Amino acid sequence: MGTAGKGKLLEQVRLTVSPPPPSPEAQLAFLAKLQRLFAEGDFTATYKFALLISFAELAVEHGADDGADLTLTTRQIAERFIFLYWKHAPPYGTGRLGSQPGVLVQNLGVQAAILSAIAEFRVTTPASSAFQASGLPGYAPLLSKVAAVVSAQPLNYLQNFGGVTDPFLYERPLRGALTLKPGVSYCLRRFYTLVEQMARTHWVAHIKANRRNHSILGNADDLEDFLFASSRQSLAIIGDNLRKLDGPRCFYCGGGLVDADVDHFVPFSLYSRDLAHNFVLAHPACNRSKSDTLAAKPHLERWLERLVGKGQQLTEIGLLAGVSGDSSTAHRVATWGYTVASGTGGRAWLSPASYENVDSFYLHLLSAH
Repeated sequence: MGTAGKGKLLEQVRLTVSPPPPSPEAQLAFLAKLQRLFAEGDFTATYKFALLISFAELAVEHGADDGADLTLTTRQIAERFIFLYWKHAPPYGTGRLGSQPGVLVQNLGVQAAILSAIAEFRVTTPASSAFQASGLPGYAPLLSKVAAVVSAQPLNYLQNFGGVTDPFLYERPLRGALTLKPGVSYCLRRFYTLVEQMARTHWVAHIKANRRNHSILGNADDLEDFLFASSRQSLAIIGDNLRKLDGPRCFYCGGGLVDADVDHFVPFSLYSRDLAHNFVLAHPACNRSKSDTLAAKPHLERWLERLVGKGQQLTEIGLLAGVSGDSSTAHRVATWGYTVASGTGGRAWLSPASYENVDSFYLHLLSAH
């Protein structure tokens, strides 16, 4: 092979080799910058919190465990905004003692434009969820409107803190898109739970601190559930249909069900976006025992087989319940969750009081399906 041919081959190899993950020092520097962003940033609305949550979710679902950058479109981010704010558009305080029902104000000035756009759209559609609405003809103009607001506001200002602009998260080389910088997607995946918890905590505090919300909130203590928890109506629909699909048996112990919990197979505390393929029926006792841990190998094997064998039915259940029904996304989330656990000495729940280490065999199972 001539010199030119060897050079071309080396260039191809270089392009296909994944960049290494950021060093421990770089990961700590990322967390320090993020902490400064929350402490020193100017949060006049809740958009920046929604943007950080959207980044973290998209990194989990579309990123990789290396140091590569990740390109996202403004419309991808806008769709996450619609899913997040959809729950906030109805009045809060209905039926609560000591409160006056009303839509919560999420901006220090006029009501947040995105929330207003979603509220106006909801009046015109029979859809009960953002996922159901996404299939309707009128959704595209809403998405375009939200994308324009996201582009002009939080994307322009998120990286302004401490009196300067520090573009440590992303760059915007193209119109309608942004690129998470090398190492950022990895850090968002690695520290997803921390990023999400920080964003949610500040989001709740921002709403509580707004004086115009005081009469709406009253003495209620369920604001975080209202903003972020799974819809009870959706869970009820999912539970009824999972009984028809899987039969009245606990997914974990196999025992017959009378009362049943709808359980997040990958725990909600680990990844808090509802996915239809992530739900299983369980005995309340098994659900409480498993709690916030990942499930052990026998359960993971059954879940992966179910993902393939019943994927279309689960997608249809998700549509009925207004929950995203993409089996490949559920698989990527599970792979991410078990990879994190494997790298941090995590344990998986087998049965009450019985756990095992999450080892490389778990990752082999996931890669084989």
